[in-house]
Amino acid sequence: MLYLVPTPIGNLEDITLRALRVLREVGLILAEDTRTSRKLLAHYQIDTPLRSYHAHNEHAVTVALAEQMEGGATIALISDAGTPGISDPGFLLVRECVQRGIRVECLPGATAFVPALVASGLPCDKFHFEGFLPHKKGRHGRLEYLAALPVTFVLYESPYRLLKCLQQLAETCGPDRKACVARELSKIYEELRTDTLEALIEYYSIPARVKGEIVIVVDGKK
Repeated sequence: MLYLVPTPIGNLEDITLRALRVLREVGLILAEDTRTSRKLLAHYQIDTPLRSYHAHNEHAVTVALAEQMEGGATIALISDAGTPGISDPGFLLVRECVQRGIRVECLPGATAFVPALVASGLPCDKFHFEGFLPHKKGRHGRLEYLAALPVTFVLYESPYRLLKCLQQLAETCGPDRKACVARELSKIYEELRTDTLEALIEYYSIPARVKGEIVIVVDGKK
């Protein structure tokens, strides 16, 4: 069978007892970046064999991994942080397992957009999760689509592109639209700042303030 195991998005304490048990019991752990995952496993003294599974090799190895599970192997899939499949590799392997009748079990746990959304102060009864925007082709079209949504929407963004993204959001949504920038969630320097897009652009125009993993939450069109 295949286990999808969420891992901490920052604070190493944010992992469930069940997740730790599964990672110890499976025969193999697939990791997006083995260097990152080894730190987590070493912290909890887990010595299960580790193998790379990421966007650059998943097409090549998915079928072989599914065949291993058909032969009786039990495998856990983890990403660098959060829940596998959410803006991270995982979909191809899950789909292959489902098509072959291999049992798939996803453990509940950490994911970055949920705490950012809930703590933003913006409506969260209904929302749209967009993940990462295209870097170039199709980006403007997606921004226009999102700007017209009547519900809160959520983006992931690199710190290197945060200011540009906020500026583009202001152009399409209007500078007075409310938004929240959530940085370094669950870490020592966690910051959630909710304001108008115009005010957020002014604040994050200072490069020293733009660090860490970032979630952007934007209010829907009224």
